[in-house]
Amino acid sequence: MAELTCDVLVAGAGPTGLMLANWLVKLGVDVIVADGKEGPTRESRALVVQARSLEIYDQLGLGDLVLHAAHRADALAPGFDDRAFGRIPIGPLGGDLTPFPYIEILEQSRNEEILYENLHKLGGEVRWETPVTAVTQTDEGVVAKVGNDTVRARFCVGCDGANSIVRKARRIPFEGVTNPHRFFVLDAAATGGLVENAINVRPGSSDFLLGFPMRGLGNWRLIGLVRDDDGDGRLTEEDVRPRIRRFAVTYGEARWFATYKVHHRVAAAFRDGPFFLAGDAAHVHSPVGGQGMNTGLQDAHNLAFKLADVVRGRRRDAWLDRYEAERRPVAKTLVATTDRLFGMVTSQRPATRLLRRLAAPLLAPVGVRLLPRASGGSRLFQYVSQIRIHYWMTAGAQAASNGRRDPVVGRRLPWTGGNFDVLREATWQIHAYGGVAAADLPDLGLPVHVFAEAPQTGLTPGRLYLVRPDGFVAAEAAPSDATNTFPPLLTG
Repeated sequence: MAELTCDVLVAGAGPTGLMLANWLVKLGVDVIVADGKEGPTRESRALVVQARSLEIYDQLGLGDLVLHAAHRADALAPGFDDRAFGRIPIGPLGGDLTPFPYIEILEQSRNEEILYENLHKLGGEVRWETPVTAVTQTDEGVVAKVGNDTVRARFCVGCDGANSIVRKARRIPFEGVTNPHRFFVLDAAATGGLVENAINVRPGSSDFLLGFPMRGLGNWRLIGLVRDDDGDGRLTEEDVRPRIRRFAVTYGEARWFATYKVHHRVAAAFRDGPFFLAGDAAHVHSPVGGQGMNTGLQDAHNLAFKLADVVRGRRRDAWLDRYEAERRPVAKTLVATTDRLFGMVTSQRPATRLLRRLAAPLLAPVGVRLLPRASGGSRLFQYVSQIRIHYWMTAGAQAASNGRRDPVVGRRLPWTGGNFDVLREATWQIHAYGGVAAADLPDLGLPVHVFAEAPQTGLTPGRLYLVRPDGFVAAEAAPSDATNTFPPLLTG
């Protein structure tokens, strides 16, 4: 038995915990990561990597590696029951918005492997088969029971899943509901009847089917409702195969099969003194939209920079309150949205079933024709890909603006085709997009990057933009006002 010390104890080495550890180690923070598993997850589990998560991977230097490992879904394929209504190409919807305008299919197990291998390269490690079993707050921070050892840390982040020990130890309520239905997830080989290289969405009168293309010919992830149709008291693959056949979809063998309940829950607090929650420990929701793992990766990215700022003495402790202020509203909105969508898709009420039967066959073909050309399609891509997330950058910003959200400030920096490379510096920086002479630029001790004008991005010539290390725009100002506007946001 040993007594260990660190700056940050990360409980859980799933995608969220590993992403957090990668960034903390990269930023020079002393980290201990502990997990009760033998190693990275072996089951495929979560599957979709959205554009915003790919931008984070790219900032970490792993973008090309993730893309090489992933299988691209370049379209959505809406349908109803046994009919498919065509393809809605994804690339044109996001091609001007992000360097990653598709949905990449990369199972959770491979995400974990990539992050774990990179953590090794950065000099970090995971204490596998070493669960965090107890945590207590002290005057100096946290003391935790980790396996047979005691760990003293300044901060502890619970990335330990929906049954989080950290959340339970701090008695933080996990507020929400559980969907009454049970669902299956099946990784199928030799699959037929689905639109290739597209995410297939097939509601039905009493069922639904989601299909995600995976690497390898005929390999698909299938998700839907499961019931004990044969009355044997067990839910097995044999209960599922005939249900899938009703959608005119067939498959050979199942490489993985599981059933589960869908929960829609958000922790009542994301911060409790030196304790934080991220990923499934903080929020769980349905697989609609493929945003669960992505939201956790983005929690980790957001929190890592704040913890590093405080640990390295650049910020006071109150800076960490921004994590909950920024990320909990995102989780609440996501859970509420997926709860409503999932309820509409799975409800067995006669009126809702009739609405699905009438509306889906009418609206889906219209969407196939119109969405690729309509501005609404681009807006939909921004929401699903999570590049449209907005934070209020100061405590009084929402009231001061009467709730009106700025098109640039508080959002992830608009992509202009070449301005994301400098984000790999992972530091606060100032950007200008045309209309600014070198003599106009104030010296605030930050890197300054001047780019060409970027019309249709919201970035205005002649203005300076203060960009946070996580790529979000903290403020904008005229060059003459920047020395007054920017410094208060850099300290605290």
